[in-house]
Amino acid sequence: MSNVPPPVVETTAGRVAGLWRGGSAAFLGIPFAEPPVGELRFAAPVPHRVWEGVREATAYGATPQRVALAEVTAIPEPSIPGESTLNVNVFTPAPGDTDARLPVLVYIHGGGFVAGSPASPWYDGAAFNRDGVVTVSVSYRLDFDGFGWIEDAPVNRAVLDWLLALEWVRDNIARFGGDPGDVTIAGQSAGGGAVLTLLAVPRAAQLFQRAISISGAAGGVALADAERLGRRVAALAGVPPTRAALAEVDEQTVLELQARATAPEGATEDPLAGIGRLVSGGLTWSPVVDGDLLPVPVLDALRRGDGAGKPLLLGATDQEFTAALTPFREQLAAIPAAGILASFGVPAGTVAAYGEAHPGSGTADLIGQFITDTLFRAPALAISLARAQAGAPTWLYRFAWPSGVSGSATHCLDVPFWFDGLARERVDALAGDTPPQALADDVHGAAVAFIRNGAPGWGAFTADERTAFVFDTPSRAETDAYADAASLL
Repeated sequence: MSNVPPPVVETTAGRVAGLWRGGSAAFLGIPFAEPPVGELRFAAPVPHRVWEGVREATAYGATPQRVALAEVTAIPEPSIPGESTLNVNVFTPAPGDTDARLPVLVYIHGGGFVAGSPASPWYDGAAFNRDGVVTVSVSYRLDFDGFGWIEDAPVNRAVLDWLLALEWVRDNIARFGGDPGDVTIAGQSAGGGAVLTLLAVPRAAQLFQRAISISGAAGGVALADAERLGRRVAALAGVPPTRAALAEVDEQTVLELQARATAPEGATEDPLAGIGRLVSGGLTWSPVVDGDLLPVPVLDALRRGDGAGKPLLLGATDQEFTAALTPFREQLAAIPAAGILASFGVPAGTVAAYGEAHPGSGTADLIGQFITDTLFRAPALAISLARAQAGAPTWLYRFAWPSGVSGSATHCLDVPFWFDGLARERVDALAGDTPPQALADDVHGAAVAFIRNGAPGWGAFTADERTAFVFDTPSRAETDAYADAASLL
């Protein structure tokens, strides 16, 4: 292969040279926007200017994630320095073949909207390429830079990044062998929340045809809350809340100040500190209900039928964050779980029903499962019910296989199964030494079927049947598979 010339593709901004990898090619770090620095730091993204000659696209580009997290997070997600942080990575089996018209997957990474990197080896599209799907992973601005309120700046800058990346796909993907009219967006955790958000953003409607939300955290920060936090960050920096003033504050300082602005009091002493705020208010730095780009909260938008014409596949792992309080099991054992749930503002009737749905659970395990169900599982069920009532095509799943390491289906465990990448870096640390390939065949196969045909291979969710597919060994379809979370609706 050393004598084979690299694949070169013409984009709207210029030619890019990728690299061959067996039967497919990778084009890494293609900028879809100008570097968001200087005058553009807190501005809407601007399409990248045209370049001369052929641009090398053989290494991942700079990442908005600035701190070194690759070795401490569940998913290895490298931080790469540099200014040009708004990039796409394209994995394709048909570079330059405009007649191929293959379906396209656009993947948005997770990380709580404050971390995450499209340069993760787990997000490599090789297996999707093998199955005839062009795959694109995208970057976007994080934390305050992406979502912080500034009085003279667009508040949903990261959402604008997603939109511009999707416009780049629309305008360029045919040259990489993809069909711009056959795009599925997908993401996990915050990325799954991004997918749900885009279903609720009117400007996104023409940019994709299907959606996959993997452990998606649906939400929407109220504009008044975003403004309060934005003013707090500016006050801590000692500057007015304007683009020009905040652009003079270096990135590291902003990261430190945003942490100070949002840190719950007593977090170091009380293991429950901040949990009530999280389950009631969601993620602090996330899409803002600005009345314009995002007109109403995401769940409200989906309940009223926004995005109803687009097939949606969604679900969660069974124990996303259930183990969050395991280190405090002995400390919490003597505290009634009902009292803790009541302190979170959960109505008494709901507390009783939830306890009945989880008999025999200790306090730490029950509160941990409550976090999982409140943030992920109950919203997935609520969205499925709302879309079923609207006649919107929806498929619900559960990922139930217990890790060989933790013994439960934890957050991020399912990602290498979706990408059919069980042999990739550090998967064994999360899944164990022998994760079942048959399960990866089921999960990845469902994704491919959905991307190709708009249906993953089992019956759609309806208000009467409430069918969900349970990914496990063996995998199976079940009726009312989310019954244990239904009391939280």
